[in-house]
Amino acid sequence: MPLLDLHAHTRYSDGTTTPAEVVHAYLMRGVQMMSVTDHDTTEALGQASQKALAAGILFVPGVEISSRENDHLHILGYNIDEKNQTFQNFLAGNREQRNIRIKKIIRQLQESGVSIEEEDVFKLVRNVASRAHVADALKNKGIVPTRQEGFRKFLVPGKAGYVNNAGESVFDVIKAIKNAGGLAFIAHPGIVKECWDFPAWVNAGLDGIEVYYPSHSFDMKQDLFMIAKKYNLLISGGSDHHGSKSGRDNKPGMEVPQEVFDRLKEVFGKK
Repeated sequence: MPLLDLHAHTRYSDGTTTPAEVVHAYLMRGVQMMSVTDHDTTEALGQASQKALAAGILFVPGVEISSRENDHLHILGYNIDEKNQTFQNFLAGNREQRNIRIKKIIRQLQESGVSIEEEDVFKLVRNVASRAHVADALKNKGIVPTRQEGFRKFLVPGKAGYVNNAGESVFDVIKAIKNAGGLAFIAHPGIVKECWDFPAWVNAGLDGIEVYYPSHSFDMKQDLFMIAKKYNLLISGGSDHHGSKSGRDNKPGMEVPQEVFDRLKEVFGKK
């Protein structure tokens, strides 16, 4: 089966590698179609697309946008018009909400007795601030051994550094992507099953579902196939690759049936 990967992050958001390094990793894995989908920014797309073209990989410009309903309820936007100023303003607003959230997290950690300053976190941020940068700062200061332990001990619901997610509603996110000429896909739906509202999302303009995802079980994929069929949604796949130093072992590339690959190639090849 062909390999594609339409979900990856670089150091411009919470990944640990450059756009060129991401493309190289995909080339080594034999990925035939890829996207870079940094959180709330398109900054890496120019570099990544050039490297992918040189490597002979079909590149789909992308972005991953958080919603305020759930920490993991994200929408992937593909083939968006990066020069659309209204869309860029939307992303800039989300990035500012992220900054506000991170500063609240730092303040709460300080109030709980954790020795951490804003400078410890924001010096790690290249473009988009995230809880991952807080976790990395905690690791750098020797407070936790890994990024994952930083999340587990301080940054998840019920812990001292947790602050509710910010941003816009999932409906506004879908609308923003569509208004920028893009296609909207629900990211890793298996980990946000409690939030599912496919009738409303489809009515808002949802185009597809990320069915092939590392943590999706066989049964979950079957459920998502049925939903895709019911609502005539496209099917995609992605590894959510963050780089080797992120502590996440998601290897680049997801095997998909030939018909899924061909359909996505047809759709994304139109622009």
